Order: sequence, then structure tokens, then C-alpha cells
Amino acid sequence: MDYSNFIYLKEELSLIAVIVILLLYDIFGSKKSLNYFQPAACLLFAAHILFTCCPAGQTLAIFGNIPPADQANAAASVYPTFSGMYNLFPLGSIIKTILSVGTLIVLLQARDWLEEEQTRVRRGEFYMITLFTLLGMYFMISAGNFLLFYIGLELASVPMATLVAFDKHRNHSAEAGAKYILTAVFASGLLLYGISLLYGTTGTLYFTDIPAAINGSPLQIMAFILFFAGMGFKLSLVPFHQWTPDVYQGAPTPVTAYLSVISKGAAAFALVTILCKVFGNITEHWQPILFWITIATITVANLFALRQQNLKRFLAYSSISQAGYIMLGVISASATGVTSLLYYILVYIFSNLAVFGVITIIERRSGKETIDDYNGLYTTNPRLSLVMMIALFSLAGIPPLAGFFSKFFVFAAAVEQGYYWLVFIALLNTVISLYYYLRLVRAMFINKNENPVAAIRSDNYTRLGLLACSAGILLLGILSIVHGEIYRHAVGW
Repeated sequence: MDYSNFIYLKEELSLIAVIVILLLYDIFGSKKSLNYFQPAACLLFAAHILFTCCPAGQTLAIFGNIPPADQANAAASVYPTFSGMYNLFPLGSIIKTILSVGTLIVLLQARDWLEEEQTRVRRGEFYMITLFTLLGMYFMISAGNFLLFYIGLELASVPMATLVAFDKHRNHSAEAGAKYILTAVFASGLLLYGISLLYGTTGTLYFTDIPAAINGSPLQIMAFILFFAGMGFKLSLVPFHQWTPDVYQGAPTPVTAYLSVISKGAAAFALVTILCKVFGNITEHWQPILFWITIATITVANLFALRQQNLKRFLAYSSISQAGYIMLGVISASATGVTSLLYYILVYIFSNLAVFGVITIIERRSGKETIDDYNGLYTTNPRLSLVMMIALFSLAGIPPLAGFFSKFFVFAAAVEQGYYWLVFIALLNTVISLYYYLRLVRAMFINKNENPVAAIRSDNYTRLGLLACSAGILLLGILSIVHGEIYRHAVGW
């Protein structure tokens, strides 16, 4: 191994540098200087995003001394480093940037909560633990070996339990943390057992070497089922979703927002990567499994969402349903499916974080958490109501917002592979989801309330996060209309 390989870990090394700087700042900073910890952390993380958003092909050209004539090929290929343990490729860099942008929005929206007396002394811990989970997701995305993938998965999962139980003064938060870690350990054990069976039948853990030994034997099918069960927990797919409503309700709202979009986006991309690169030879075995899991996920989640009154439980089932739509891009296992998946994750991050941003503001200022509490919200908080409406319409897939095009693209990817019935059932479920999303819109704009939520003035950081989400939803929708489609086919998957 050549130590020059570390050059290609630009995203990971940059994020580690941010974590170390924040750790030293939190430990050695004076009491007065710590008043600026949160803005400094957000600016530092924003600088990390700008530094690492350079495409993988350009990175290879800069650091790999690749002649100009070969740079196009470099940008279109997977570049293995550390003897194939770590892969550098354009789509991986794109999804890391998308997840980092979503994390920055979460950090902005969490600032007001972290200024509370009970959490202020631990705000440095929140930033560092959150960034450590993101680092684990980075490794999951770029892994070329199941060992590195599993290390990344655990690095993303174990600190997440700490975040879920971060608000230790609330019993629901501690309970949610216990439920999360117990189910995560069980799911992780299933996944690791599946990897061990795969290693036993192929003799290797490298993604590039396994396909030659994949023959669809019963033991390998069992290995896939166990592996997929572990990933199903990360994605909250039915029937691995039981933990989601309780954890979402008990966790601090900014943590719930992070768990619902960032963690899910990384897991979806890692899953489609492994399906294409490792299990591509036995698609006839795993595609029927994904077919029925996708139908069950979308249908069950939508039916349960109709019954919810608590907003965080409502969004938990909404998140499960959205995971089902994400699986339409995963099951396609094609260039179109992967690129539509990337676009869906980007739109989903903006839409879901906008909803959670509004919920965070109202929950902190008034303590209101149910749908009925939002009756007449528009009369006192018109701006928050408009942001919430735009985000809900995007999640429902109403044109011309970006959510409509994200659903259209994953539907098109599934149709391209011949999944007509799957798309038809997904369309029927879209009508159901439209009903429960509009139920909240009706509460804000139509239902009367003699004592609506009082007028609220949010902090500048939260406003900036909501502005970024709203602009992202509207801008991506406009670009989709102007150009017909917002994504390109992958140039080397």
C-alpha cells in the first residue's frame, strides 16, 4: 500500500479535520469564546462542503497526475485505493455532498434547541457526534470491501443512539435511545451474519471479486436475505420499521430530522451500490424480494399515517412511505435508477427538513405537537404555514414542485425495467398520501381555531435553514420544468 492513497480520502480527511478542530475548540476555548462555537462550527462545516464538492474525476486529475486526454475516462470510472478497500467515483462524491448539505441544514435548525440551558453545555458533543455519524456514512458509500462497509455502518449507527437519547432530561428520549440501540444491534447482527455466510461461500469480502463466485446457491440467497434485513432496518422498510415511530417521537426533533433523511439517504445509496456490484449476477432472486417489500412499505406506511395525530409519528410513517418510493430507484439497478435515486434523495432532504424545521420552531415555542394544534396556524404565522405547505406539497408529489419530478423519475426508472404493476400500485398509494398531507394543509389554512398558536419569531439560523429548503424545492422544480429532467445518466456505473 502506498501512503499517497490517503490523498484520495479528501472528503473523509477534511471531515476528520473539522471534528478535531471543533473538539479542541470545545475543550480549550474560553467561556467567552464558546459563545461563538455554533456559528464557527457551521462556517467550518460549510467550508468543508465547498472544499470537497470537487468532482471525483477532477480530484483524480489533480492528485493522480492523469494526462488531460485521460481525464474524461477517469471521471467516468471507479478508482480503487487501499488495494480495493476504498473506491473513489463521481456518484459517490455527489451523494456525499448532498448528505453534507442536508447535515448543514440540520445543524442550522438545531441551534435554537442547543441554546437551551439543559443542552447548552453539551452542544459541542452534539456537533462532534453528528459529524462522526456522517463520517461513517462516507465510508459506507465509498466502501469496496464488506469489512470497511460494516465499520462505516457501525460508525454511523452507534453514535446515532447517543443522539436519539441526547435529551436525557426527557424520559421519552432515553426510551427512544434504548429502543434504537437494541434494534440496531439485532439488525447489525443479522447483517454481519449474512456477510459471514457470503464470505464462507466466496472466500473474499471485496466487491469486485465476489461476483465471480456468486452462483445463486441456497446459502448465498440466505446471505443476501440476512444482509438485506439489516439494511431494511436502516431504511425503515416494512417489516423492519417497528422502531421508527417510537424513536422519531422520543428523539429531539433536530435528531429526528437528521435520522429521517441523512441516514436513510446514505443507506439507500450504499444498498444500490452493493446490489449492482456484488449481487448483480442473481437479480432474478433478489428483485422479487424487493418488489414485495416495496409494495408492503408504501402501502402499510400510508395506511398507518392516516391514523396519526402526533406530528412526529405522522412524519415517521411518511418517512417509511418515502423509503418505499426510494426503493423504486434501488430495484431498477440501472444507470437511470441510480441517478433518479440521487435526485429523489436531494429533493427529499429539502422537503422533509423544511417540515421538521417548522415543527421544531412551533414545538419549542408553544409545545404543540399534534395536527389539531395547527388549526388556524396561517392566521398567526403565515410564513411558517407557507413553508410547511410547499414542503408537504413536494412530499406529496404535486406539480410543479420538485417532489413531483423526483417521483416521476423513479417511476420512469422502474417502468424502464418493466415494473408496471409496481408503479401502478405506487401511483395509487400516492393518492392516499395526498390525502393525509392535505389534512395538515387544511388544518393550517381552512380549519378555525379560537386559540391558534401565537405568532412566533424564529432565530436567524433556523430561518436560513428554512429559506435554503424552500429555495431548493422551488429551484429544482423550475429547473426540471425548463430542462425536462434534472439528472443525467451515470457515465460509468
